[in-house]
Amino acid sequence: MPQSAVNAPAKPAAKPPAAVDLGGLPEWNLTDLYAAIDAPEVKRDLDRADAECQAFEKAYKGRLAELAVAAGAGAALAEVVKRYEAIDDLIGRLLSYAGLVYAGDTTDPKRAKFYGDVQERITAASSHLLFFTLELNRIDDALVERALADPAFGHYRPWVEDVRRDKPYQLEDRIEQLFHEKSTPSRSAWNRLYDETIASLTFDVDGEQLAIEPTLNLLQDPSESRRKAAAEALAATFKANLRLFTLITNTLAKDKEISDRWRGFADLASSRHLSNRVEPEIIDALVAAVRTSFPALSHRYYALKARWFGKARLPYWDRNAPLPKVPTRTIGWNEATDTVLVAYRGFSPKMAAVAEQFFANKWIDATVRPGKAPGAFAHPTVPSVHPYILLNYQGKPRDVMTLAHELGHGVHQVLAAPNGPLMAPTPLTLAETASVFGEMLTFKALLARTTDPAERQAMLAAKVEDMINTVVRQIAFYTFERKVHIERRDGELTSDRIGEIWLEVQSESLGPAITLEAGYETFWTYIPHFIHSPFYVYAYAFGDCLVNSLYAVYEQATAGFAERYLAMLAAGGSKHHAELLKPFGLDARDPTFWQGGLAVIGRLIDELEALQRTAATPA
Repeated sequence: MPQSAVNAPAKPAAKPPAAVDLGGLPEWNLTDLYAAIDAPEVKRDLDRADAECQAFEKAYKGRLAELAVAAGAGAALAEVVKRYEAIDDLIGRLLSYAGLVYAGDTTDPKRAKFYGDVQERITAASSHLLFFTLELNRIDDALVERALADPAFGHYRPWVEDVRRDKPYQLEDRIEQLFHEKSTPSRSAWNRLYDETIASLTFDVDGEQLAIEPTLNLLQDPSESRRKAAAEALAATFKANLRLFTLITNTLAKDKEISDRWRGFADLASSRHLSNRVEPEIIDALVAAVRTSFPALSHRYYALKARWFGKARLPYWDRNAPLPKVPTRTIGWNEATDTVLVAYRGFSPKMAAVAEQFFANKWIDATVRPGKAPGAFAHPTVPSVHPYILLNYQGKPRDVMTLAHELGHGVHQVLAAPNGPLMAPTPLTLAETASVFGEMLTFKALLARTTDPAERQAMLAAKVEDMINTVVRQIAFYTFERKVHIERRDGELTSDRIGEIWLEVQSESLGPAITLEAGYETFWTYIPHFIHSPFYVYAYAFGDCLVNSLYAVYEQATAGFAERYLAMLAAGGSKHHAELLKPFGLDARDPTFWQGGLAVIGRLIDELEALQRTAATPA
């Protein structure tokens, strides 16, 4: 597919670089959802979703207020919620399957059509459900509280309270229906255009045509010339497609501004804070703490790394380069699997047992294929099935950490599933806690058995870089998003202006030891969170800082920490972050909380500087 067009004849697919033997990489088996896109069960369930949604509307629309004042209101409302929950599970199964099939090859026209058709069918069907939460929020608080006293309805208290937090921002029924029905041909369509464009791009690296994942992977190549070639290839292709990415960004930013204005959200990120169940002042404190720490963390670390390379400053393509004079080896899939599972088992046999299911039952897709969605994710699907994990595994140490990260998500999703479709989902801030904790377990297990000083230095450096990418980089992303969305209120932004904002925030966060060479101004284009989930990114920094504090408690804890941790994961979305963290003596509302998490990164850099003082160059 040409780089600047969507509906043109396809050109030969990009291929990964020369194959490296990683062992048998798994591809997921989606038959636990459906056997195939043309399986009769898919049509059956789509028809059933239509029928169930319409029947639900016919049975309850306009009646919730009546049920709330009648005798046995709690039991009656509980039955309504149970029926709603069952429909939610059915719809979730269909959407999950369509999304996972599409992620497997976003350039396949049949998969793309199936994905789009399912989205349209579900959007139409679920429009019959819109009245439910709107009417529920119109019931008087005292009546709702009285109904919640019934154990049957009280079971759903966390979900009901979350729904009622949306009350100030909900609109008149017909406007809500309009917003809902237009979501597929508007925001969702722009998301899909972005995904299909990114997946179809090719990058000319020294005459070799590569897809985006193997090209990004080359930024960690031991060869500086190879890293530079990859960076220049990325910049060239991003620049060739800049008009399209700029249009998508401007359109979605305006779409969000319209929604926020109609709903009455006070701040650009208010809707994200609401969905994350986190107080805005907590995120403001996090952002302020991280930005204040830039000189002590990222600036200091990259200056140290530049000295390792014998330079005053590093070009941006060397930011994640492996250390010089430290051998880099490829890690096969079996070794990666064993590494993560051993680390998990050392913490909790139960946690490892849950993780093992992903390997035994083919819930992981790890191969790099043309058209496959880039990056990595863990998709919870629905509680009646199980999660699936997508990776693009290429044998780098960071790929092992990505496996540990996504398995953390997966374990969390499995443990939370018994809460049901309405209360299993976890706010992003706490969802990232489980994934980052999985990474930390794996890193600490590897570091504990490392005796070679050079290898230890390389591991510490890689961990610091990962933490900087998770904390410093993501807060810079959040700052970038805020600036773009604020300026978009006054009109469209040009590609040049978006690039200027990108360079401003990257320069501030990375510091003077990193040079942002020409072409880097286009690198905002490949960050999918900007498109799919505005202001998602601060959740990574929240999770990393929280895990740093949580792990410190673990290292000093007596017996029982693992049980408390797994209980926290099993709570899913049924508890507020303050309640979940209380058993560990942690409180994100404490003004000093974030400094404690950031100090962990600082101490790792201290250790690296101490190693530098004992050796002129890395061993």
